[in-house]
Amino acid sequence: PVAIRVMGVGGGGSNAVGRILQSGAEGIECFCVNTDAQALEAAQAGAKRLQIGTDVTRGLGAGGNPAIGKLAADESRKQIAEAVDGADLVFVVGGMGGGTGSGAAPVVAQCARTAGCLTIGVVTKPFLFEGARRMRQAVEAIQEMR
Repeated sequence: PVAIRVMGVGGGGSNAVGRILQSGAEGIECFCVNTDAQALEAAQAGAKRLQIGTDVTRGLGAGGNPAIGKLAADESRKQIAEAVDGADLVFVVGGMGGGTGSGAAPVVAQCARTAGCLTIGVVTKPFLFEGARRMRQAVEAIQEMR
């Protein structure tokens, strides 16, 4: 059997993982990866939780800053690598434009590729009304994931 992992990064990625689990999908292992401890507590039952950047963010999230999200993921590379270890296929899912999704998703994807996993990114861009700054952060993060 193929070992499939879905790594939902940030708030948007964790929401996607919740929807996957609610749909009753079987044969996949889902992780919610976040800097925000409170958001992780609210994650869908059945998802494994991975809090990243506890020293960088103290569990308070990345504050919409991708540089903080990246630092948090860099701090937690070992735990991320352990989460993807043994997977054949890893989906990195996230909403781009905020802090954790934009900053940490490229690091999660890199860890999965380094582990030899076929890695697929599934991301969303912000709505236009969310502003140019979030869109710029999203575009930069998507380019970095490639």
